[in-house]
Amino acid sequence: MLQINKLKASIETGEIVFGLINSVAAPLLVEMMGYAGYDFVIIDMEHVSTNPETIENAVRAAEGAGLTPLIRVPNSADDVILRALDCGAQGVVVPHVRSRVEAEQIVTAGRYYPQGKRGISGGRTTGFGTLDLPSYFERANKEIMLVVMIEDQEGVNAIDEIASVTGIDMVLEGAIDLSQSYGVPGKHQDPRVQQAIQTIAQSCHQHGVPFCAIPRAANQLDDWIERGVNAFLVGDDRGVAFRALKGHLAEFKDTISPPLSRERKMA
Repeated sequence: MLQINKLKASIETGEIVFGLINSVAAPLLVEMMGYAGYDFVIIDMEHVSTNPETIENAVRAAEGAGLTPLIRVPNSADDVILRALDCGAQGVVVPHVRSRVEAEQIVTAGRYYPQGKRGISGGRTTGFGTLDLPSYFERANKEIMLVVMIEDQEGVNAIDEIASVTGIDMVLEGAIDLSQSYGVPGKHQDPRVQQAIQTIAQSCHQHGVPFCAIPRAANQLDDWIERGVNAFLVGDDRGVAFRALKGHLAEFKDTISPPLSRERKMA
């Protein structure tokens, strides 16, 4: 059953929150994130071929570990947003939002009347009827987060219109895709990309919409906190797991004394 959105509440009270993208299709890993202390997870459906049952189980795993589950859907289509929310996600993250019209469409698809026109269903979101539908509609409109990603130059140019749409709960930058849009693919620290991110953050501040930053360089975290940003996406589980595995192996290799290392190579 849909619970109080702890991520949304924490952002509103100014608490600093950290999240990861879940790209490894394993609910167990999502559960580990919660017990590791992360505040939210973005379960990826945009770049990962994950079946719906695994997505739903990942949401369950997040719920059990006290982690707020958001789903990054592949696009802003009504039916895509509907299925993500009906499986129990506490929010959706929509990539490549470029206009006010698209932001309004997301709100219409993600909210119930009078804020939107989301299709009505019961199931696990209502505790299989434990929560009556009118009460669920009210709770869903209050607790579910609609997050837009700005990943294109068109989105940056329209950010004031996007951020002013009532019902958008947070804006997330996508520096890697922005770099391609600005003609410098892969160079997320390029001044044009960084300026675009600053433009997004400034607009969010002006319109009172939370901005989620992605620290990628030294001191960026402190800089964002000083500017009042308190939501941070700090990578994806693939990168974290790979670095941890590589570092774990290196710890053992580094303990091998030079003579023994040479003897093994000769053998």
